[in-house]
Amino acid sequence: MLEFLKRFGKGSDTGMKLIVGLGNPGRKYEKTKHNVGFAVIDYLAEKYRIPSSGISMKGEYGRGMIEGQKVMLLKPMTFMNLSGESVQPFVQYYKIDPEQDLILVYDDVDLEAGKIRVRQKGSAGGHNGMKSVIGRLGTDAFPRVRIGIGGKPAGWDLADYVLAPFDAETQKKVDNAVADAARAVELILQGEIAEAMNLYNKKDKKPRKDSKEPAEKNKEESAALPQEERKTDESADAAAFGSGGP
Repeated sequence: MLEFLKRFGKGSDTGMKLIVGLGNPGRKYEKTKHNVGFAVIDYLAEKYRIPSSGISMKGEYGRGMIEGQKVMLLKPMTFMNLSGESVQPFVQYYKIDPEQDLILVYDDVDLEAGKIRVRQKGSAGGHNGMKSVIGRLGTDAFPRVRIGIGGKPAGWDLADYVLAPFDAETQKKVDNAVADAARAVELILQGEIAEAMNLYNKKDKKPRKDSKEPAEKNKEESAALPQEERKTDESADAAAFGSGGP
């Protein structure tokens, strides 16, 4: 990082928003549950024709415009548990204000597959990638979009579950959730995080025969809690932006 700063000087992209999707690099992990954050980055890159600029500071990145806003898309190439080692250098170099200019997108094992939730800030909730990001930034005050991947079935190891692909039926739901998450990101970029929360944080109503259903509340659910991942020494090339979209 220090050598990078010495060579290129201080960042100058004021007003730029940094959108980060969490996941694991390499084709082996492309369609796994743990990589839905990467899928949202690919979706946005394809929709807005943002090409990959390559890899720097342990992350694959690309610059472009979304809804009239200058953005940088980032996929950390560190493997999930060390995501902060890529996010923090980008935040520092490009002078990103986490509270105003950073958006994180990642998976949530405690949320029903196909659902999303938007939060303005909050703890990592047990998610190792978010723990790393928060630890390196020294703050949890930044917006995030969580994508539900569903809880693990009985008898499954959690690491095996999050590193496995979705079944065909669930994949369709998750593809829709990726599009919803991208829409939530667009709203946040427009300064409409409250609108995004109103759209996506509503709990499903459960009809009751014996009494009127209480008014629905737009209450944010607690943060997610994936998982201990398998340690691996395997290295793999990152997929280009837009090549692995839903």
